[in-house]
Amino acid sequence: MSTDPSPSSADLSNWRTAPFSRWAFHNVRSILPVADIASAPGSAWPLPASPVSFDDFSLRLPKGGTLDLDGFLKATATDGLLILHDGRIVFEHYDGGTDRDTPHILMSATKSITGLMLGILADRGEIDIEAEVTRYVPEVEGTAYRGATIRELTDMRAGIVFDAAGLQAYADAAGWEPVASGTTPNLHDFLATMRAQAKPHGGPFSYVSSNTDLLGWAIERATGRSFASLVGTLLWQPMGASGEAFITLDREGAPRCTGGFCATLRDFARLGQLVLSGGRRGSHAIIPEAWLDDIRYNGDTEAWRDGQWRDSFAAISRNMHYRSGWYVTNDQPQLLFAMGIHGQNLFVDAANGIVIAKLSSWPQPVEGQSIWLTHQAVTEFTRCIQAAG
Repeated sequence: MSTDPSPSSADLSNWRTAPFSRWAFHNVRSILPVADIASAPGSAWPLPASPVSFDDFSLRLPKGGTLDLDGFLKATATDGLLILHDGRIVFEHYDGGTDRDTPHILMSATKSITGLMLGILADRGEIDIEAEVTRYVPEVEGTAYRGATIRELTDMRAGIVFDAAGLQAYADAAGWEPVASGTTPNLHDFLATMRAQAKPHGGPFSYVSSNTDLLGWAIERATGRSFASLVGTLLWQPMGASGEAFITLDREGAPRCTGGFCATLRDFARLGQLVLSGGRRGSHAIIPEAWLDDIRYNGDTEAWRDGQWRDSFAAISRNMHYRSGWYVTNDQPQLLFAMGIHGQNLFVDAANGIVIAKLSSWPQPVEGQSIWLTHQAVTEFTRCIQAAG
């Protein structure tokens, strides 16, 4: 295991920039305000170990040569990798100062958690997925969000178009970087006054992170409870999460539901196992199975084909959709995955009983080569597990 980089020079101005990010991504609490999410260490979902050899693991590179497992882990700046097969740990690895008890930021894989929370709350009758977001947050009536439904927000099909100034205003509001002294931009004020252009809602896939922050506001309004409290009570504790977890907050205390969730690698993997298990832990239903089936089967592949990331993912799959914060490749086997910048991933392969959780600290937010390698590795991990019998 490599040495944990020094925290002495990591701060709000550089925490997402290499080399500071490798320390910062598992020390977010020391940089940003957070809200704790309750876990259940006394009733943790057991993860027994059944190690599998990956000595034969080999990735063929496009320009020649191969990577063994250690080469793949280093090439994709892996902070943690955990593989479950039939609910048992077959591989677990940590590096860069992350360990079994370390909460690591999940970045936009947070959107997948928010999507699961919507399903839980809809099943409880606490939020209407087909309602316009202004039903819960009338403050956005005068913005481009007027007329957008909860469903369109969570599927990234709201017609929001930001220019460079709008994107910077959003970044300032999130609280993830310094702003001018004496100013306190925040997410709610930004969302209520944003000046983005509007296209018709319900069109092609268009990835706009503020959509999920607005969902967080709608969830808190609909329930009268904080997002952190809801996740702890309705998902994290019933699932049997055992480690520290929290979500970052803006300057006024609003949760960053689009990218601020921090959790341990094992609890990230437990979430994948819960999805694989149809939303149940034993006899206890936590996520409605119908909601998970909706994610798997009801996404709009045409919206993806006409959307902004079709070409970027063409080397991974040409038959995809995005539903409720989850990406789905409709190949054989079908693969559900959560994805965040700098290399955060959770893969769920129900057909083969495999869950793969990966935490990383890529130097760049988006690295095409690392994304491709990671998806190739999923296939290779599956091959190795099947070969082991």
